[in-house]
Amino acid sequence: MKAIVNATIVMRDYLIPNGTILIEGEKIKKYGKSKDVALPENCEIIDAEGLYVGPGLIDIHTHAADNKWIFEEPKATSEYMLQHGVTGVLPALYNNLNKENYLKAADDILNAYENGDFKNFVGFYMEGPYLSPNFGCERDKNVWKDAVIREEYIDIVKKVKNSAKVWCFAPEREGIEQFVQDVKEEIPNIVFAVAHSEATPQQVEKYIPYGLKIATHHTNATGTIEHYSECRGVCVDEAVNYNKEIYAELISDRMGIHVVPYMQRLVRRIKGDDRVILISDQFVCDGPVPAGFEEATDIHFDNAGEIAGSGLTLDIACGNFMVHTGCSVVDAFRFGSYNPARALNLARVGYIEEGNFANLIIVDDKFNVKKTIFKGE
Repeated sequence: MKAIVNATIVMRDYLIPNGTILIEGEKIKKYGKSKDVALPENCEIIDAEGLYVGPGLIDIHTHAADNKWIFEEPKATSEYMLQHGVTGVLPALYNNLNKENYLKAADDILNAYENGDFKNFVGFYMEGPYLSPNFGCERDKNVWKDAVIREEYIDIVKKVKNSAKVWCFAPEREGIEQFVQDVKEEIPNIVFAVAHSEATPQQVEKYIPYGLKIATHHTNATGTIEHYSECRGVCVDEAVNYNKEIYAELISDRMGIHVVPYMQRLVRRIKGDDRVILISDQFVCDGPVPAGFEEATDIHFDNAGEIAGSGLTLDIACGNFMVHTGCSVVDAFRFGSYNPARALNLARVGYIEEGNFANLIIVDDKFNVKKTIFKGE
């Protein structure tokens, strides 16, 4: 038995100061004010020193960690993310992989998970293959620009049918409806995401009944809003903002390059605190830094000067979001843990409750991670 004492426990909507959390095996046995939680004999004590104790973070969208591809080094990246409080990870597989490499990447990650080398693996975030060829980094490496062909994608779908949680696509791609139907047939509980897209709001809304309920890195790699020279049109972003059921992923880097701070505040106000998900979207790319971006040390660029994901971990993104929006520590845990778990229907994670997994992190008031506890360890 373990006990975290002297904790400020972060609940979904409030704090419990001077709290204690009892852990038995992998689960939370009891929590509450210290005066109400008796400590068993020979209990291992973890002193939180008055800091915040909240649920482990769940990064539903990242390709890398510590500047290493997850599919190439699953064990090292898993351990690095655990150090940063990320107790649930969805590795993202991108359309710079051809069919053979998609299959190999999935195999390597699944093998690492089965061998116990990727403990915090939750499932795959399939960012492709069928996105708009006009958006995203490394567009010159996109090998899926041409027709949507069942014979080319069905083996990938079958490979991850028991492990994919999110599948991204661009609704405007010709032939995409058959692809969506095939994915849905193989993976009935899949969550679809609109990504790298020039779709109209109507094209986005067409797929909500299929289970489209996430906007991949909202306001990044999305369509033009030009209509007439002096008239504003609408695009993917407006469809996401308008439809309450769609969660908005946000990348919150230090300087607000991916999403400017004012837009982060606006999206939070429009979507509400129950429909914002923070992600890291870390990518491996070492293109030259464009002039004027020398201080943007937590984002990457490709050789064409396009933004190529981030160098963030999710804990840092949470801290940045607190700075950019003024949200509280309670809110940051919602955006980095509870909302991702709820969007993907993940059980026994994302919030503190008796019987939930003891995936817990201790953070200070700037969201710096001091300790990670994964399934009680």
